[in-house]
Amino acid sequence: MFVVDLTYRVPLDEVDVHLEAHRRFLAEQYAAGVFVASGPKTPRTGGVILARSDSPEHLAAVLARDPFHVHGVAAYRVTEFHVKAAALGLEHLMDA
Repeated sequence: MFVVDLTYRVPLDEVDVHLEAHRRFLAEQYAAGVFVASGPKTPRTGGVILARSDSPEHLAAVLARDPFHVHGVAAYRVTEFHVKAAALGLEHLMDA
């Protein structure tokens, strides 16, 4: 499992130019089973994505297609972790 921490590198008006394309990218990754949860930070300085991937390299290749990455809108910090406990209903996220 991975936590992807996005930090905006440009003013919010420029972020908003790419927001719909970014949301379409997110929807594609949900459909592909890569993304588990996502949303903006408060205050709105970036966002967070919870992702599943076979490897850090695969996730990096996925994130490279994000319009926020393509247009230099956000910087990404990726942290891998192993899910050893989860709330009721989220047990499917736990490592085998």
